Amino acid sequence: MKVMHGLKNIKIPACGSCVTVGVFDGVHAGHKKIISKVVALSRRLGMKSVVITFDPHPAKVLNPKSKTPSLISLDHRIRLIGELGVDLLVIVKFTKAFSSLPAGEFVRNVLAGRLRMKRILVGENFYFGRRAAAGTAALEKLSGRFKFKVITIRPIKVVGHIVSSSLIRRLITGGDLHDAAKLLSRPVSVFGTVVKGHGLAIELGFPTANINPHHEVVPPCGVYAVNARLDRKIYRGVLNIGLRPTFYSSRDKEPTIEVHLFGFKGDLYGKDIEVGFVKKIRDERKFGSKEALVEQIRADALLARKIV
Repeated sequence: MKVMHGLKNIKIPACGSCVTVGVFDGVHAGHKKIISKVVALSRRLGMKSVVITFDPHPAKVLNPKSKTPSLISLDHRIRLIGELGVDLLVIVKFTKAFSSLPAGEFVRNVLAGRLRMKRILVGENFYFGRRAAAGTAALEKLSGRFKFKVITIRPIKVVGHIVSSSLIRRLITGGDLHDAAKLLSRPVSVFGTVVKGHGLAIELGFPTANINPHHEVVPPCGVYAVNARLDRKIYRGVLNIGLRPTFYSSRDKEPTIEVHLFGFKGDLYGKDIEVGFVKKIRDERKFGSKEALVEQIRADALLARKIV
């Protein structure tokens, strides 16, 4: 998949393109349905498959006081979309100026102009243009003028709910990783960069990688059995999300994410890692001594090995 930031240097061949547009936060089951149909249709018609997404999240630009985190980071989103076989991913910088672009201009200048769009696939709740006032009906009106066809995809239901990023976010923060995984159609995971910690885990005999999740939504504090993807390899492990109450005060402290990979030896600093949650083992708690904590960590690791 080719990834382009911005619209200036896009060159689409005369065959045209099949396009979808959206934030695709989480790249959940509903997003996958649309994107997969774009890929399949473009191949059948001999066109290029194109996904347009936005960064930062429009909600952060239009409502900057909102502290709602993205479900996944941009890098995570890029990787997941790439796995679906898309030819071109276009990342548009979302600004207030861009949000005020009239719907007709967006279609004329971007979709029909630069992308030579012949087909567009969107969900029933798709809105775009100034104040997000234009929807699928507006696309249909513009389709004859710019010679493209609109294909509307109905939302899908999983475990009795219409799949949405906001619902998945609530499920993850509430600890319901089972239903969240069903709506995602993949395990709940956190993608981030390994950063230096305080070295405490090494002292305890269980070296860990401290993960900066780039503002992704993370599950509640606790210990989890996990699968970790690193440099295209899968490692099993045990992960802790928490405040490390045995050694530190929780006052004014953000939770840390630390993963111990079974059998791994090497330097992880600066590497990107994706950790998929398999099962929660226990809640985080304070221990009376360092020795008691080490004993519990050994038990957690043993149980995690059995689970994964």
